This record gives sequence, structure tokens and C-alpha cells, in this order.
Amino acid sequence: MRPRHDDPDIPDSVTPQMLDKVARAELKTLSKENAEWVARHLVMAGNLIDTDPTAAHQHALSAGRRAGRVAVVRETLAITAYETGDYALALRELRTFRRISGSDAQVPLMVDSERGVGRPERGLELGRSVDRAALEPAVRVALAIAMSGARLDLGSPELALAELSIPELDPDRAFDWSASLFFAYAEVLGELGRTEEAAQWSRRAVIAAEAVAEASGAFELETVEIFEVDHPADDPHAGAGAGAGAGAGAGAGAGAGAGAGAGAESDDDADTAVEVVAADVEPDSPAGNADSAGASVAAQDGASDSADEPDGGEPDGGEPDGGAENGGAGGAAPGLAVDTPSVGTAAPSPTDVVRDDPDVRDERSARDGDADRDGGE
Repeated sequence: MRPRHDDPDIPDSVTPQMLDKVARAELKTLSKENAEWVARHLVMAGNLIDTDPTAAHQHALSAGRRAGRVAVVRETLAITAYETGDYALALRELRTFRRISGSDAQVPLMVDSERGVGRPERGLELGRSVDRAALEPAVRVALAIAMSGARLDLGSPELALAELSIPELDPDRAFDWSASLFFAYAEVLGELGRTEEAAQWSRRAVIAAEAVAEASGAFELETVEIFEVDHPADDPHAGAGAGAGAGAGAGAGAGAGAGAGAGAESDDDADTAVEVVAADVEPDSPAGNADSAGASVAAQDGASDSADEPDGGEPDGGEPDGGAENGGAGGAAPGLAVDTPSVGTAAPSPTDVVRDDPDVRDERSARDGDADRDGGE
């Protein structure tokens, strides 16, 4: 098959085998020659999404012209459209992807795209319609961040904070999505004027990001312990404000990689210990209040449902007005991170954060003792 005259060039070094295996399997419905062309365009889209979204989008468009009925192609086209700021197109493609695949993995991106076209209420409706318990943890976190951004768009920072108060908001464990969640939480705390807590969560986000970066490429099931020792903080506000834009679009890029890029597999199975020296951070466990926070959100939703725009007949048209760029959960383009795993991705392994802090240790010992007594009774 000859390339179309308006197809972007693909280097000879880019081969179909560089595409993710799951994505390649979806292309088996195409002829061999067409599948190879589409695969190479998807690889290019995944390679360019972080550095040149416009060029990545051109490759996604070329793939879409050749394989418009393949879910991974429509997903990649949606992600690249989102990254270029064309939220209306992203919405159309995401709806098509969801219809073809039956997957809710990109609902967070749909919520953010609704924000991008100036309809945060519609985004909240969509997010509430999904069974979050059935979502993968990374998708659930991304949805919480997107929903929080929509609450901020509507001027409800307290409800935005409640959206983020989920079990995954655990300062003692670090996953790929933890830094984005912590930064989003810090951002909303800053909106509420709770600056000290915001600084704490910003530092936690930095610690989580560094821990995950250190452990990247480690054996899949490995747990890495991170020892945070007391250290005089030269800059008590280190990392504060870093949440603005942290991870913005990075998750979307990861989503493009899940559908469009080649994933490198690590064979490094050596045990790794990571020590993080940072300012002392007192653990407060807001995630423990997730149930009450969820009840607060539900109560507010019940009071405001009549004011929400009905969800019937989602329009495909309309130019984006950039509404999500103002006051999103990360203070950047709509949303902080849409870190959606590819089909068949194994559950992420955590990085345990063990704080060598006497107060924390004593507090945990007391809790353990109480738990033992309760169990004995």
C-alpha cells in the first residue's frame, strides 16, 4: 500500500514490531500491508506525543484514515487531539472508542474534555455514571483528579478536596500515579488557604515521584522500602507549588503509549533499596475519611442534580473554549494526569514509604497495640 500524499514521513527504522503487542493484536482485522502502515503511524504517535503533539496527531490522523474501526486507533486519535487542545474532537473520538471497545478506561479524559469545551457539569455527570469500584486503580485516580478539577471550575474547592479523598491517597505508598494525586491534593489545599498542609503534600509528591523514578525498571512484584529520616529542612516549602501542571498531559501521553507506543520491558530483577532524605512530613491519612468525604460529595450532588445539564444526546460539535485551562486540579490543561493502563496491564506494585520518625513509630505502635487488644476481645 502506498502512503497517501498527506501522510507524515516515517523513518525506515520504525517498524510494526515496535508497537505494543496488545495494540498489534487489534490490527489483525486489517490486511497485512495496511496493518503494518497503521502500526508504524501508531508507533510514531506514541514516540512524539510528549515532544511534538501536533506531529503525533498527524500520524494518528493517518492511522485513522486507514483503520477507523479499530479501537486503539480511535483512542490514539483522541489522545493526540486532547494534547493539541482540540477537546471537541477528543470527545468525539473518545465516545467512539468507548462504543467500540466497551471500556471505561478513558472516562477521565472524557471528563477533562468536557471541561475543555466549557461543560464541567456534563463532566461530573459522566464521572458519576461510572462504577468506580470496577475501574483499575490508575483510572480511578485519574477520574478523581478530573472530577476535582471540574469542582474547581464550578467554584467548589471543598467538594474538589472531597473528590480526591480516596483510599489511594496514601502517603506511605507510592505508585506511578501517586505524585499526580498528591500534587492535585496540595493544589486544592492551596485553593482553600491551607498552605502548611499544601506544602506537606507537595513534599510528599516529590518524595513519591523520586521513589518511583528510582524504582523504575525494578522487578514487577518488588516492593521498595523508602526510609525518610529526620533532617533539618533548609527550605520548608521545597516542592510547594510544584503541583501546578505536574503530570499535565503526561498520563495522556502514557495512554497514547499504551495504544500507540512501544513499551520497553526491563529485565532488572535485582532488589533495590531507596533512601529518601527529606523534610519531616507528619502522616495524616486523609484517605481514611474517604467514606465521609464521598458522602459529602453525594449530598451535594443530590442538591445540584436539577441544575446539571441533562446528558441526553451528547453533541459532537463545538469548538473548545479552553475552560479547563483555568483552575484545573493541577492548574494546567484540563486535568493533571490521565494515567490509563493498556489492556492486560498487570496491577502496579507499590513502593512502601517507611518513615524513620519516632513520633510516627510510636503512633503506629500504639495503633497496633489497640488492634491486637480489639482482636483478642
